[in-house]
Amino acid sequence: MTKILTFGVYDYFHLGHLRLFKQCKEHADYLVVAVQDGDYILKYKPDAKILYSTAERVEIIEALRVVDEVVVYQTVGVAALEKIDFDILALGEDHVGERFDEITAWCRRHGKSVVRLKRTPGIASSEIKNSLMRG
Repeated sequence: MTKILTFGVYDYFHLGHLRLFKQCKEHADYLVVAVQDGDYILKYKPDAKILYSTAERVEIIEALRVVDEVVVYQTVGVAALEKIDFDILALGEDHVGERFDEITAWCRRHGKSVVRLKRTPGIASSEIKNSLMRG
């Protein structure tokens, strides 16, 4: 069985998230979704507006047929990856920069593949959040 891992906040859950999960399942038969801990987010971004608690976001993701396992993480990095059993790491097109270069290199050193998945055009959590706040 091949396991694929993807991660995110998944607040304001939307069609783009669901399509991401479906893309993941095209690469593996077992999907692990890592949900970022809300307390950790607020520790570093105290003004962040989080709609759902960590437990609520986990509940939403766990209810999806396409998802096989949900874990909670604090920050994307080698320390988090070392704790999760996976074969393939799914990154989005927007996951760029030194931190992502580091985890990509770690995956390659540890025999794990990395795939880059496309975003759903016209859908972004930040845009949804901003439009709701303008109300």
